[in-house]
Amino acid sequence: MSEPKRIASRDNATFKALRAMAAEPRRHGRSLVDGIHLVATCLARGVRVAQLLVSESGLRHSEIASLLRDAPGIECLILRDGLFREISGVLTPTGVAAVIDIPPVPDGPIVGDALLLDAVQDAGNVGAILRTAAAAGVGNILLGPGCAGAWTPRVLRAGQGAHFSLAIREQADLGGTLAAGQATAIATVAHGGRNLYETDLGCPIYWLVGNEGSGLSAPLAQAAKLRVTIPLADGAESLNVAAAAAICLFEARRQRAGYAAT
Repeated sequence: MSEPKRIASRDNATFKALRAMAAEPRRHGRSLVDGIHLVATCLARGVRVAQLLVSESGLRHSEIASLLRDAPGIECLILRDGLFREISGVLTPTGVAAVIDIPPVPDGPIVGDALLLDAVQDAGNVGAILRTAAAAGVGNILLGPGCAGAWTPRVLRAGQGAHFSLAIREQADLGGTLAAGQATAIATVAHGGRNLYETDLGCPIYWLVGNEGSGLSAPLAQAAKLRVTIPLADGAESLNVAAAAAICLFEARRQRAGYAAT
């Protein structure tokens, strides 16, 4: 960590720049990761950290002090607690955050499974889906128009470090990806699809997951080779989109583990 600089005023030019970046990360090419776990993950995985931000009270936290000792050469800014909270957007932040460069959009063909999100708007849902995809070994994520921004602070918090093991494409042409035909496109639908547990999921799959309220757009649902539905208990209407995505991805993983064992 370099010699820290202190910020005590909302009129400070650096503070104004940080606030603007946190509000519109894609526009500025940088985002804010907040919390001890996420900052430690960035440092451990070699993510380029442009700045470390620490609240005045955070300086007294032993884990934060350890993080700072392990980050030589990175610019450190110490903010008053109220200013840090404003940047963080968390009511009771732990007191440390990092400004990171948003990785470039991956180029080249998509290899293997992919998860395609169609207008999934809730940041918590998008982050949870990314976290699930990483845990299930699905490394390709395509977010179509209307999705919450993958690199916004709220999605990063919900993802809990998953972003850094995924190839994330935002504002993706989901229809064009399906037309390329590199895998079997499966649409997840609340009703009327084939039973998920009776569907062979051993081949590479492009999973299509839709908006929290309206589901998949009609053109994408029609472009899919298969539609699958998760069977629910009597009287249950639907699942949260993040929960549904998790069930699908791990059912595929379960089936493939069975194939490998035979």
